[in-house]
Amino acid sequence: MEGSGVGEGPPASSGPDLSLNSPPPKSFGRLSGGSSMTSPLRTSSGLFQKKEDGGTGETQGNGLRRSKTQPEMASPDGLFSLRSIRRSLRMSKKDKDKEQKKEKERGEKVPEEEEEMEKKEEVMDKREEVSEFYTLPEVLSTPLSVMEINRLIEGEILEEAHLNLLSLRQDFQEAQGRGSEGSMELCRKEKDLHLLYRALRDKLKTVVRDASDPHLLLAAARIVQEEERREGQPGGLGAPGGWRGVWREAVGEGVHALVAGVPLDGPEQEPAWLGVHLGLLGQALVQHLEKVKRDLRWAYPPSFQVFSAYVGAQRLEVGQHVTKLQPQVKELKDLYALLDWILNAYQSEKIMGSPCLHPEMKSESMELILDEAFLDQLRDQYCSRLQIDLRFSLEKIIEMEKEFWTEEKSYELEEGCLSSPSELDIRTRVQGIVTWAGRLDAHLELKAIRSCCEELKLFPKRFEEALMSCCSSAEVNTLTPELRAMYLITSINTFILVKQHMEQHRASCPEPVADFSQEVDLLLGRLALRLEDQYKDDIEPYMRRMMTRKWLTKDEDFKRLQSQTELLSRQCSQMRLPTVQGLVDRLHHHAAKDYISQLMKNSYSCKNRKHQKGAEKLRRQWEELSKLFIDMNSTHEWLRPLGDHLSEIIGQVDKKDIKNHLQPLVEQYPDMREKHLAAVLYFRGLIRGRERQAVLRRFSELQKEAAPRPAGASSQRLFRDIQPAGNPGWTLPLGCLGFGPS
Repeated sequence: MEGSGVGEGPPASSGPDLSLNSPPPKSFGRLSGGSSMTSPLRTSSGLFQKKEDGGTGETQGNGLRRSKTQPEMASPDGLFSLRSIRRSLRMSKKDKDKEQKKEKERGEKVPEEEEEMEKKEEVMDKREEVSEFYTLPEVLSTPLSVMEINRLIEGEILEEAHLNLLSLRQDFQEAQGRGSEGSMELCRKEKDLHLLYRALRDKLKTVVRDASDPHLLLAAARIVQEEERREGQPGGLGAPGGWRGVWREAVGEGVHALVAGVPLDGPEQEPAWLGVHLGLLGQALVQHLEKVKRDLRWAYPPSFQVFSAYVGAQRLEVGQHVTKLQPQVKELKDLYALLDWILNAYQSEKIMGSPCLHPEMKSESMELILDEAFLDQLRDQYCSRLQIDLRFSLEKIIEMEKEFWTEEKSYELEEGCLSSPSELDIRTRVQGIVTWAGRLDAHLELKAIRSCCEELKLFPKRFEEALMSCCSSAEVNTLTPELRAMYLITSINTFILVKQHMEQHRASCPEPVADFSQEVDLLLGRLALRLEDQYKDDIEPYMRRMMTRKWLTKDEDFKRLQSQTELLSRQCSQMRLPTVQGLVDRLHHHAAKDYISQLMKNSYSCKNRKHQKGAEKLRRQWEELSKLFIDMNSTHEWLRPLGDHLSEIIGQVDKKDIKNHLQPLVEQYPDMREKHLAAVLYFRGLIRGRERQAVLRRFSELQKEAAPRPAGASSQRLFRDIQPAGNPGWTLPLGCLGFGPS
């Protein structure tokens, strides 16, 4: 087409069949920019203009085109015959060498072919845009009949049909202006016009939607321009949004057909059905926009902004498409694939940001047109699903632990602490959830952290129930105390590490993380309490026999007490901070209190100078017991001197010297009372007499003279929880001697 500014169309066939049963041939490019036209159908020589070379009647260059997918007819020589197959099988080595040489030559020609393709692309890039302006041929004075015009429309001879339609419209306007025709005749003409315009509109939409011929697209664009110029005149179609709106609607329908044509299998046929579909959809969108950039935009005047129109249609259509996909998406992996495609992939270099779409894409929006409520709903659905999946993972972890406990297996040490694979499983699972959500967007990452915290908050109690049920079950009633302690300590370590891992999210999600940490702290306290109770139960029989006649002569009970404490020390060395610190401090305080409590029972009184032996034994045992706990990093160093102070009182040879050794006790242990000192004196053998009363009187004086304790010292209390037994040596209450009760 001369002067059209549009690149040449596909090669023409030898000519159309002009028999009576065949449709009229297509006419392309008659309204070229800046050139005046005459009708190629109505000429002086007849209805169809013939070619000078004697070809069948058609406009030059506008013959029917063979489909690119239509196979060429093979000649008989080209068919593989049995003879040719046998000949190929008998091919000599020389022939094979020739074939290999030809293959090599063809391989060397590949770069040359690539250079040719690049040159062709450069030529395509140098194409000129279609002119915005055009000259409409003179409207025919006598239009074709309505049936003939309709045939032109059906045959896609759009320019000719439109010129006749304008002529028919002009006749209607003139008749309407003259008022010479009756109303029935005018109504008939107006009805004919509307019918033809609807047919033209539908055909125009088909042409634009299919976008298979640039010449037809240009013809459609000129019709749109001309109708816009005549908008408001009588006899027109009056389409909503105008003819430009009809064109945009057709563009949208074409994109809809493109998206609908992308294969979509269900999860029954393909486990990765959604990922496959979205991948194919992305490829189809890029290829489509490539075609728009390469071909279609050259078929329209610049004012149509073809590339922008197709980008906008894709954004709208694809947004509607993914919205319809959402109800079918159930699995977490598919929800992630959909969100990732919407939030990231669609705008990435794989699709809308593809280098092949630049520079045209730089000025375009690359976001899908979606309702924000839809994205929130999709995020909520994703988080609900991941919470369900996390719950399933945690239940599976509990089942694996129960199997481990039932089989009475031992945990391994990691960095000196007992460790369970469950801790790494939980940490990895949660970290994976948060990381993958963060790759989608920051908003979803926060929602994912909240969902993890909500599910993890329920996990400590479920884990504890399983542990306690397993430890008390008849199936595992053979568990040794050492194994029970190992399972408790490993559980403590597991939750300490999980809590530490979740604490890194406290800044972004303070409340959910705090709620989870609180549940973990409560669990750690309960598990540590079970360890405490186990140690207390283990040492209680040996503690009961301290400060007795047998204790004075035998070391068997204390050695067992010492052995249990050494076992506790080994167990605590395998426990993580900070839980182990509190446990050690509490058990140190309990062991000290329980040991001293035996002194307060008045169950034995040293006589015949046995008090010196008892004092030395108490000093030695107290020191050994204190050292064990200090080696466990107990913070109760203040308990250590007590053994020396009590031994000094008990071991004094002269009773009168006892009151000279009371000062350290009053200063360092202010919660000690006279009744406690009376019990110590009873063990010393000082049951009654003036010396005893003098010691108690001096103790009371020192307490009154004592300076107030510094802040923070109130926690250093031992004797307030020790209740001494009644002292049979008290013949008179202290009130009778001028002293108030303790």
